[in-house]
Amino acid sequence: MPTREPVPPGGRSRAPRRAHARIPARRTAGDVVAGLAALVVLVALVGGVPYALLTFVGPPLSPELLDLNLLTSHVGPSTIMAVLVLLVWLAWFQLFACVMVEVYAGVRRVGMPARVPFSGGTQALANKLVSAVLLLFTAGAVAVPLARLAAPPPAAPPMTAVAFSAPIVEQVADANRTKKVYVVQPPHGRHHESLWEIAEKCLGDGRRYPEIYRLNQYKEQPDGSRLRMADLIRPGWVLDMPDDARNAHIVPVTQARAQTLKEHPARPSQHKEVVDEVRGHAEQEQGVRQQGEQRREPRAETTAARERPAQSEGLDLVDYLAAASLAAAGLLAALSGRRRRQLWRRAFGRRLARPRDDAAMAEVALRLGADAPGARILDVGLRLLGAGLAEQGRTPPTVYAAHLSPRTLDLWVHPPEEDPPAPWTAQDGGQVWRLPAHEGRLLEEQPGGAPYPGLVSIGTDAGGRVLIDLEAAQGLINVRGPQTTAALAALAVELATNRWSDGMRITLVGFGEELTAIAPDRIRAVGGLAEVLPELEAAAVPRQEVMTGRVHGSPRDAHYLLSAVAPTHEEARRLALLARKDTAGYVVTGEVPQATWTLEITDDGKAKIAELGFEVTAQLLPRRHYKALVDLFHTADQLDGEVILAPEPLDELHPPAVEIRMLGRIEVVGLAPLEEGRMALANEMLVYLATHPGGVHPVVLGGVLWPRGVQDMVRDATIARVADWLGREHLRTDEAGRLRLGPRVRTDWALFRELVRRSHGDPTARAVLLEKALGLVRGPLLAGRSPGRYAWLAADDLEYDVAAGVADAAHRLCEIRLAQGEPDAAVAAIRAALLLATDDEGLWRDLLRATHATHDLTRLRAVIEALTRRAASHPYGGGLAPETEALIDELLPSWRIHVVRESTA
Repeated sequence: MPTREPVPPGGRSRAPRRAHARIPARRTAGDVVAGLAALVVLVALVGGVPYALLTFVGPPLSPELLDLNLLTSHVGPSTIMAVLVLLVWLAWFQLFACVMVEVYAGVRRVGMPARVPFSGGTQALANKLVSAVLLLFTAGAVAVPLARLAAPPPAAPPMTAVAFSAPIVEQVADANRTKKVYVVQPPHGRHHESLWEIAEKCLGDGRRYPEIYRLNQYKEQPDGSRLRMADLIRPGWVLDMPDDARNAHIVPVTQARAQTLKEHPARPSQHKEVVDEVRGHAEQEQGVRQQGEQRREPRAETTAARERPAQSEGLDLVDYLAAASLAAAGLLAALSGRRRRQLWRRAFGRRLARPRDDAAMAEVALRLGADAPGARILDVGLRLLGAGLAEQGRTPPTVYAAHLSPRTLDLWVHPPEEDPPAPWTAQDGGQVWRLPAHEGRLLEEQPGGAPYPGLVSIGTDAGGRVLIDLEAAQGLINVRGPQTTAALAALAVELATNRWSDGMRITLVGFGEELTAIAPDRIRAVGGLAEVLPELEAAAVPRQEVMTGRVHGSPRDAHYLLSAVAPTHEEARRLALLARKDTAGYVVTGEVPQATWTLEITDDGKAKIAELGFEVTAQLLPRRHYKALVDLFHTADQLDGEVILAPEPLDELHPPAVEIRMLGRIEVVGLAPLEEGRMALANEMLVYLATHPGGVHPVVLGGVLWPRGVQDMVRDATIARVADWLGREHLRTDEAGRLRLGPRVRTDWALFRELVRRSHGDPTARAVLLEKALGLVRGPLLAGRSPGRYAWLAADDLEYDVAAGVADAAHRLCEIRLAQGEPDAAVAAIRAALLLATDDEGLWRDLLRATHATHDLTRLRAVIEALTRRAASHPYGGGLAPETEALIDELLPSWRIHVVRESTA
């Protein structure tokens, strides 16, 4: 991760302060005379100059300059005079612009005046003249000081500050400027206040909490600590707030935080009100979930409740997890496999359990960062390399490191060899074997063994991702530094989920027992090295034998040990001897003089291996982050599912002015398309707004569409462009500043849900309504979306509700048509739903029953063959669900014979 530049104490740079001049208590006679003189000069320059020019020399563009033959004809004195007149006019226009800018800044008190291009000296003159003139009108009429020149000076009233760029005026402005602050309240019982709750209380939307975080990041608090993570705030801290904050204190901008706390101490009673309100929202939401079929609360409330992360939600989950692109790809594949097994058991009327809080944000980060194409190139390329070497009868060379970039996959080999199997090529005298990415993407899946299962990322450099092979050290790898456990956890997660390893086994010593939930077949955790050393010594196998077996089809399970417990002297000696003769990887912490490589994790997040000459931005997985991953996988193991909440009814089904189609390829009907390159972002914005009818604040929308950050100017320009495209009547802003779509904008998903809802209360038209609903399904949800977009779906109900809703509607229609003796119509209903909910095993079982009811064995065998082929080649594995296999045995007992014949043919 890129590191932030250290901030000196106090959160500000240590530039020397400017000494401000003392402000006089009142205007002097000299000020009045200077002001009047400046006024005369300004009037003469602004009004007199153009009057004189028009009277004596004429307009800016004379007839000579408008002559079309000017550039080709002879230049005479009249032409030269016309050019000089034009230059004088331009100089006056420049002066006039400077005066207007300075007058606007002074009268409106906007701070530093805007800079007029190429007008340094001219604008400085205008600033002095305007400042002197405005000083006449800052505390009374001009005639007052003139009439009392001889009288003793009375006590002057406070001077009104006018915002000029001079140091004197800066002091006046600072003395009068204010800001809004909020004092973090003490805990109430076991509940502690969070930035989300503060944003909800003061800004009207908890999702605006990043604004408060950015305003206060690294600023020193009254207790001497600083805000470094969004979920770690303490009672008594004084937080700067946005200008539109409510329920906040107004204080001078220069007031110290300790003084603010003294004047506005934390009040537990105020905090109790907030806690009660938040608790009430939580209880309401829980009640709605338990009731299931009851109607929703008002949309504005449920939308906020549905999207509210817990107070543990931080801003760096995306930074850490999305940066680990290969690990993210492996984790998503493993997670999808768990979700597929959940679908085997999904009950009618329930959806899959959805992750929440940090777990949901972890999946968002994984979707943002996952480099599935890169992981595939690494996997397929290495297996192809192993197969090529085996065909030539060669033992794979030692690959001690790899570099994966958008353009190439490079392997650093030892000893150098200049004849790698094609399509690999040799570089740098055979020290590097290279596979171009464009060729790697065209490679077919390889059945061969994985020759280098120990390749794992240690971080990134400017060009891409750097990996090392844990086996290549042929000795111990020592990890040192302040974040050794985070580095070990990152290694463990990637090793446990990558594509390019077969038969992987990882032993974690002294940490990571929770990580076994991610890959229980690969990871085990023990308390100390003494528990595993005898087993490792007994299973050691020479390196050459293992490498030859991997590429010739008789691989031995790869085994890696990651220890957060420093070994004793005797344990280090035994491990070092074991590492020299065994093909495995041993990574340990502590001071280990026997280590072959030392991986140093520095305070600023760098990973260095001096022996290899590497220095990269380290790939780390702090405890909170891998806990979020563990929670995510625990959610994917929940088989009971969740109740699908009833939709809010639509008033009428007439065609809308604008329809957003999501049940298939994304389409916006009723509008002309935007220009090339802008449509994808506009579509995503409309989909998000349409599925969050309670309203979305622009700041929240910016965080959704640009999760890695965006400038306010870009965000606002994009929203304005979409508003112009959609029409102001269809995109509105409510009193709280939230963006909402108008009532004449509708999604096909909203229409689908309304048709299904109406089918419940009309038995005579139930089948027709369900058929109309399924007729809206054209393919996978939001098909054709750009890679990297819509990551927010991981933390939203939409994806889960759509898949379950479509499958349930098809199941209900299938049952109706089968009861009516119309199996072909039942088959059509299920096939329509399978366009979207392809992995729902319940639909496949419905398809088997409906096809069997047609009494066409040929069709039934075709469905079974398609289903078995799909299960065998499914990217997330798992084969057939037991219930599905049992149903096939019941419907066609001889199916296994036909499948075997097909596979051997």
